[in-house]
Amino acid sequence: MCGIAGIVALSANAPSPSRKALLRMVGALAHRGPDERGLYRDQRAGLAHARLSIIDVEGGQQPLSDAGGTSWIVFNGEIFNYIELREQLISLGHRFRSRSDTEVVIQAYRAWGEAAFERMNGQWALAIWDTSANRLVLSRDRTGICPLYICDHQGQLYFASEIKAIFAANLAISRAFNPAGIDQTFTFWSSVPPQTVFHGITELEPGHVRSYGRGAIRDRAFWTPCYATRFEEHRIVSAGCNDVVIDAVRTALERATALRMVRSDVPVGSYLSGGLDSSLIATMGSRFAGRRLQTFSVRFTDAEYDETSYQRLMARTIASEHHELLVSRQDIAKAFPKVIYHTERPILRTAPAPLYLLSNFVRERGIKVVLTGEGADEMFAGYDVFREGKIRRFWSRQPASTRRAALLSRLYPYISRSPVHMQAIAIKFFGHGISVPDMPGFAHSPRWRSTSAIKRLFSDDMRAATSRSDPVTELLDRLPSDFSRWTPLAQDQYLETKTLLSGYLLSSQGDRMLMAHSVEGRFPFLDDDVVQLANSLPDACKLRILDEKHVLKRLAQSQVPPEIVTRKKQPYRTPNALCFADKNAPSYVDEALSGMSIRTANIFDPLAVERLRAKCQAHAHAGDLSNFDNMALVGVLSTQLLFQQFVAGEPRTQHDLELTVDVDHQAVPGVEAW
Repeated sequence: MCGIAGIVALSANAPSPSRKALLRMVGALAHRGPDERGLYRDQRAGLAHARLSIIDVEGGQQPLSDAGGTSWIVFNGEIFNYIELREQLISLGHRFRSRSDTEVVIQAYRAWGEAAFERMNGQWALAIWDTSANRLVLSRDRTGICPLYICDHQGQLYFASEIKAIFAANLAISRAFNPAGIDQTFTFWSSVPPQTVFHGITELEPGHVRSYGRGAIRDRAFWTPCYATRFEEHRIVSAGCNDVVIDAVRTALERATALRMVRSDVPVGSYLSGGLDSSLIATMGSRFAGRRLQTFSVRFTDAEYDETSYQRLMARTIASEHHELLVSRQDIAKAFPKVIYHTERPILRTAPAPLYLLSNFVRERGIKVVLTGEGADEMFAGYDVFREGKIRRFWSRQPASTRRAALLSRLYPYISRSPVHMQAIAIKFFGHGISVPDMPGFAHSPRWRSTSAIKRLFSDDMRAATSRSDPVTELLDRLPSDFSRWTPLAQDQYLETKTLLSGYLLSSQGDRMLMAHSVEGRFPFLDDDVVQLANSLPDACKLRILDEKHVLKRLAQSQVPPEIVTRKKQPYRTPNALCFADKNAPSYVDEALSGMSIRTANIFDPLAVERLRAKCQAHAHAGDLSNFDNMALVGVLSTQLLFQQFVAGEPRTQHDLELTVDVDHQAVPGVEAW
């Protein structure tokens, strides 16, 4: 992974890109690419790149041009089928100067245009400046692993891997919160692309390509998820999760893992959480490592969240060189401001913080690339929301049945204070809206409603600003045309992917925490072939009755210890509000949550925040805070820190950069205006 940035004049009257602004942009992204920095600039466009060298370490400098020098590219990510694409291009007469996948991308664009992105299997965000057509092309991978943000300001288009680079480029760009993005965050846990939490900043949607040229903007999806329809599910369900299906999933996942291991010029390690997904990936990765695989785990001083025994069991099984990082509540609290600086959005859980510490731990041990199990829950129906949806739909056929409602007790076995242990509360919570099981968002509505309760803390001004629209209605108004034909499980999977995968899991917990310390994450479960296969499977292969990720458990039986395969589902969890509620909390917590700071940001009501904090402090010793209290305190604190760092504070950038590539053309007469 790397950092990309650029400025393009959208009209003839707009000024040429400033070299100083481009240097500030790449300086703000220095953590993403510590190995090399490069710049290209002409009369219309400027491109900047901060490089983390993974493939073709010696010859992959950027910005990079095609052979004729008519197109220039800055590229963040990896194309895992670049060797196969390279061979196709050679057969068409293309010649290459390097072994890098970046050159394959620019040559593929020259050969196939925007259709080239449909041929790529990988993770990327990129920009191509086509000087012959005066066109800028932006593209982002299918599931949104790599970030890409855009700002149109006074005739100039700014784009970058992170918002901080856009703010660093031009201090005149507004730095204010976007109420719609804040509203989405306190509904879905994240803003949903193209929305962000900052005014005037948008995010290119995953699977999209956008071009700017001659006064026109063209935005299209080159990929959209496709699931089995209700008719197809009925037709193929009789086949079940048979050996043919299991072998197909195994083959696709092994190939995806192998590509991510061998297509690298540096060693690849693996995260190991102790769960099924990371265990399966680490097992497969160990076969293709070519040396002893290095694995990395987070341990917790809080026993409720610790999975050490499973992590060590898995490490012994594959004979990896295992590394452990022990994390306490104090460690999380200390790192939290830096975590928010990198997430660039509010978060409702502290879960990214240990991953921020882990990526630093990984980099200190000389590893630049790690495999992770992210994506398995979305693609193979591993989350509790999918089981909730199935139980609630079954219950909706007989709403008065107490036996059907009692099935809720099978949820959340890993939470000692789970609401399902109090049946009356569970029935009231999950029974809301039970009469409309065919309504889009049926499975997600309880948690969206639960998260939205935090908005009771909003200030009067924020309430007024967010009262003009409803994020759920807007989301459901943009559903794909085939949505109603998909199975209920497929609908639930789509919404989980749309609202949470890119914006939170792959961003706040993924790319941002990894790249904060210049570590690239690779995700075999999000391989293009694996995703398409998973989406085509009958529901029973993914959620068999209430057995989540059924096909993965079946194929893991011969590869992963039974203690891990059969253990109850336990998602990655961390201590939350308790990290900030006791008397040992860092001083920044008092400052960020003070009445003056709350009034200055004007997102939350000071008295409501004061009451929330007092409640959390009163219960800190007992540790019996509710789900609402945990989400609310972390959400308020992270929003306040975000305001301090990005709205009230000045953007940070690294100065005195040494450039590896420095192509700075003077103004060329006769360039046609857009």
